[in-house]
Amino acid sequence: MQTINNPKDFDRIQIEYDNRWAEEEESLLMHSIHAYPAKFPPFLASNAFDYAIEEGVTVSSAADIFCGCGTTALESKRRGISFWGCDINPIAVMITQAKIADYNLQSLEKDYHNIIYQYNERKKDEANEYQKANKRLQYWYDDVTYNDLFLLLTVIKETLIMEKPEEQTFFTCIFSAILKQCSRWLQKSIKPQIDPDKHAADVIREFSNRFKTAYTAAEQITKVIGNHRTTTTIDKASFLEHPYLPTVDLIITSPPYVTSYEYADLHQLSSLWLNYADDYRDLRKGTIGSSYISNCEDIESLKLNDTASKIIAELETNHCEASKMKSIATYYSDMQKAVNRCYGMLNKNGMVLFVIGDSEKKGVKLKNAQHLIETMITKGFTDIKISKRQISKGICVPYRDKKGKFTKQKDSNNQIYHEEYIISGRKKR
Repeated sequence: MQTINNPKDFDRIQIEYDNRWAEEEESLLMHSIHAYPAKFPPFLASNAFDYAIEEGVTVSSAADIFCGCGTTALESKRRGISFWGCDINPIAVMITQAKIADYNLQSLEKDYHNIIYQYNERKKDEANEYQKANKRLQYWYDDVTYNDLFLLLTVIKETLIMEKPEEQTFFTCIFSAILKQCSRWLQKSIKPQIDPDKHAADVIREFSNRFKTAYTAAEQITKVIGNHRTTTTIDKASFLEHPYLPTVDLIITSPPYVTSYEYADLHQLSSLWLNYADDYRDLRKGTIGSSYISNCEDIESLKLNDTASKIIAELETNHCEASKMKSIATYYSDMQKAVNRCYGMLNKNGMVLFVIGDSEKKGVKLKNAQHLIETMITKGFTDIKISKRQISKGICVPYRDKKGKFTKQKDSNNQIYHEEYIISGRKKR
């Protein structure tokens, strides 16, 4: 990690790769029970804990302000560290809650067999629910698959009584995890689109396979953690608007990029099936980095720092559309507020660690990392350090093919990001 004291030094210094952030390690299976776009790699969260401790931080409590699917939450629980996290996306919160819960394995297995039995019994008299379905779900599913999914979800809700909220979440998460495989959705695409050649997967086969994986994951967690219990709190809320923020020793988080995925769009199947929204587009509201959100009428009123102001000016010179400029300006304003709130959350001598990458719009480099560093310095963070890592595995690979799917093929003409920055800072002692 390299110390940086001035954001103007960003372009003048050689920020080197640090092997600490490049090392992959075998992760808990629970991290993989549900797909999630741009998922925070477990080894990064694990290494962040190690780094903070090596830097002299006494870590008894941790947080993730953009919790996503709960990578940091699970790694915190693994280490016996109390955790607080929040995310505005209800699907993310549901996945996280499923990952960090304590389960009775015998009860899980019994409930699974009961669900399958009830499904098979009621399948004989299955009603046709397709015509009453949300039009968007009719778009993604054929009538047979839709009816099978509807029956399965009904059985899950009715089989798992309210006295078992953790198991209700567990099986709901499994249901959510199979929705794309059972639909016409083009797998691993960066945007929702139909795959005309796709054959929808069998509902019960997918559900059974996913249960086996999730059960094995829960079994592994039981062995790894044992009887040790920690306090883990997950709130569905916008970090910028949350009224009661805890104080913690360490914040590990990966903010959305300024030109981010539209998470509400990518999670629309789960959102609609689980009744989080009648129109999935409603879930875009309040999200940071959404191209659909531009809350400001006047960019000058946002009080952007120098880095952000120069980016907006360059976008204007390159004839970027006004609505997009407002969205980008709002993103930078929100990130400045997020950094300020992080500072208030930390105990003295505490640390924040951000993982973030730069992006591009209209030929203008959107210097998210430099903007973040300037914001941290202005707020009063000290001992700010930076390094970078190369993205090479999983869904975060540096190319997209003609259909918009992620690929490692270098012959693609559509190169996206291939590296991201690790930035840490300390609250004054």
